[in-house]
Amino acid sequence: MKEQFQQSFEKLFDKTSGWIDSIILSLPNLILAFLIVLGSVFIAGRIKKFSAKYMRKIMTNPGVAGILSNLVVVLFMLLVLFLVLSILDLSEALTAFLGTAGVAGLAIGFALQDPMINLFSGMLMSVKDYYKLGDLVEIKDYFGYIQKINLRSTILLTLDGQEVVIPNKDVLQSPLKNYAHTPRRRIDINCGVSYGDELEKVREIALEALSKSGLDIRESEPIEFFFTGFGDSSIDFSLRFWKNIYHQEDYLEARDKAIVALKTAFDENGITIPFPIRTLDFGVVGGTRLDQLAKQKPNSINQN
Repeated sequence: MKEQFQQSFEKLFDKTSGWIDSIILSLPNLILAFLIVLGSVFIAGRIKKFSAKYMRKIMTNPGVAGILSNLVVVLFMLLVLFLVLSILDLSEALTAFLGTAGVAGLAIGFALQDPMINLFSGMLMSVKDYYKLGDLVEIKDYFGYIQKINLRSTILLTLDGQEVVIPNKDVLQSPLKNYAHTPRRRIDINCGVSYGDELEKVREIALEALSKSGLDIRESEPIEFFFTGFGDSSIDFSLRFWKNIYHQEDYLEARDKAIVALKTAFDENGITIPFPIRTLDFGVVGGTRLDQLAKQKPNSINQN
């Protein structure tokens, strides 16, 4: 029993001595790895500060800029981790870590597919500068002002005061019309005049009325007037002009002034804007015909 105990103790001592020898032999690598980690922590702080400053210059969304700067730091620290494991001769641990990270990343990617797509779409839109807060845009049949932009979605405030949350992937994959990027907009006025009016006179009066309306129409683009067709009770025309519009209220105000100026000019020059007239004939189904009703005396009409 004593000899068995002594043999076990000798084996334990030999194994412990081997550990100590391994630690002593690995001491230079441990010191080097420690110095690399210590220096990397200092460098990571500098990288984060520099990357955050640079990201804010190229992106309008501060949230996206912060995430990307943190992502740069994480990638740097992962490289440092791989380097330290290589120095400590832990290649097997490094291989196992990479395999586990790959499987975990694949599983997380499938589970968070839509959120990740929205996240990267938000980052891409921040880099490309598709729009900014306050822009008047049209996205997926929604028309309004950009109220908020976050990493997952874009919040649109419609002209009737409703908030619409649109996922960033839908914004990126759908047609986007940004009225703030190009303030030059065309305003169309559709109207009609009676068949008895002189058409060239109508054209002249309409163009003159719009040019004197004080609407600040773009001088480089003339006002356009086209007769568009024969209506049921009028000859229809379209009046178009271009103006710099920065808000939807400016667009509505310009339309309002143009309509008022056109109606005033037509009234002053005897131009008629006809409206549909409906005639009711009670003799179609039964009763008294209108031509017969007109011949009757008032008393007989009242009796009927």
